Amino acid sequence: MSVIKDEDKLLSTIKRIDQKIEKINDQKIIAFFESLGLTEREDVPKDFLSWETILIVVPDRHISHELKYYKYSISRLFFVTNPYADQIHIYDFNEWKNSTRNKTQLQIREILKTNYGGVKKPHTDSH
Repeated sequence: MSVIKDEDKLLSTIKRIDQKIEKINDQKIIAFFESLGLTEREDVPKDFLSWETILIVVPDRHISHELKYYKYSISRLFFVTNPYADQIHIYDFNEWKNSTRNKTQLQIREILKTNYGGVKKPHTDSH
């Protein structure tokens, strides 16, 4: 005999509550992106809520530190600092995982130079 009186009812209740939590978290993500000005930018994909996890690429550690609180208070966000990026960008985290799987730190650094917000800095000679 089970300790739980009606397990099916409990599981369906938990599922309904989880769906409400997901919708509220989506609202947090939208509010966060609006505050960063991301929803107004043409280069930002509009279907980001359909991604399982959203990769947020920030250009430096100062911005990363400033946004650290939101990393912990909003689910489904993952942050990466890309010193080659000129601004904040978002991507599907699964694409990031696929492109960095089995790569060394050096190889990942090379990927960041031209991908995930990376803008190759023009080489300037001081001569």
